[in-house]
Amino acid sequence: MSDLKFVTLRDIPEMKDTAAQWFHEKWGVPKEAYLECMDDYLSDRTEYGWYLCLDGERIAGGLGVIENDFHDRKDLAPNVCAVYTEEAYRGRGVAGKLLDLAVEDQRSKGISPLYLGTNHMGFYERYGWEFFCMAQPDDEPEPMRMYIHR
Repeated sequence: MSDLKFVTLRDIPEMKDTAAQWFHEKWGVPKEAYLECMDDYLSDRTEYGWYLCLDGERIAGGLGVIENDFHDRKDLAPNVCAVYTEEAYRGRGVAGKLLDLAVEDQRSKGISPLYLGTNHMGFYERYGWEFFCMAQPDDEPEPMRMYIHR
């Protein structure tokens, strides 16, 4: 993993458009929605950040922190969102390191706890996340698991 670099979008603001397009391709959320959140972060309107793992110029993984990740529990904020690792980089600790980076960066700004919605079981617990409750996603019939990192 020594060839991989873990950064915030503030470290490399010139990658904003590339990052927004990458997240859009992974999750189907409009690129403009990512750009709006990233612009707020880059212009210091929010401390909710964007975190990337780079292999040279290539994005190997990423995640963001936003107010609400499309669910009914608006009181559980902020949310880690859009956690994704490219298949070729899976099993190398990329997501865990990104999660740790986000938690520590947010905590350093006085933002804690963080929440995360997912249907994965067993993965996030490895990185200090605890099951907290169920929440109803905006566009899904089934509830999802909400985790907390204190």
